[in-house]
Amino acid sequence: MALYRDGAISAEVLEVYRIASAHDARDPLEGLRDRGLPLPAHPGQEPLVKALYLAARDYLLTLDHPGAAEVRAGLPADPGSEQAVTARTTAVVDRWLGPALQAMGDSQRPLAQAIGAAAGQLEWAPYSGYPPDEIGPQFPAGHAAASIMGGAAPFAARDFDLGLFLIAPHVLYRDHNHAAPELYAPLTGPHGWRFAPGRPLILKPAHQPVWNPPHQ
Repeated sequence: MALYRDGAISAEVLEVYRIASAHDARDPLEGLRDRGLPLPAHPGQEPLVKALYLAARDYLLTLDHPGAAEVRAGLPADPGSEQAVTARTTAVVDRWLGPALQAMGDSQRPLAQAIGAAAGQLEWAPYSGYPPDEIGPQFPAGHAAASIMGGAAPFAARDFDLGLFLIAPHVLYRDHNHAAPELYAPLTGPHGWRFAPGRPLILKPAHQPVWNPPHQ
């Protein structure tokens, strides 16, 4: 009631909490997501997905690459109100996210902790934009992605997407290209790249970004 009285939550959000309070096993956050209502902040604590956005922003702004100005322009200090999404995990996330966060080491511990804390509130799913016969038979079941900012993400944005992309070990993401430029900021390594069909694989260490211009 205090949050409603102080204007921190709406009457609709208050009603979800009222209904959940009568059922010990009912999570009010699920009710908020089902109704498409924003997730309220706890007093004195940054919401987990916003804390992840801020940690990711801080990390990305330290990277040197040809698209740095474009990335900076798309990452406001305040991402706006958080929109509810349907939290969902996958077998790849359950198996490989923990080891990936451990592999990040102490140098990026705040970012790893932010990812681990917010992962359960994100909508993880395989990216289905490419047919399996084009992108490789192992890839659909060997990766998962979760949006943080974008068209249908916790934080809304136009013409800009920010998210997490988890690939299981020894899975090849085949050669592809598209009109949108993109930045890959691998948090673990080594990671291998080739920049045209038939070119040799180039291994890079963790935290070495890869900027792909349009159609590359």
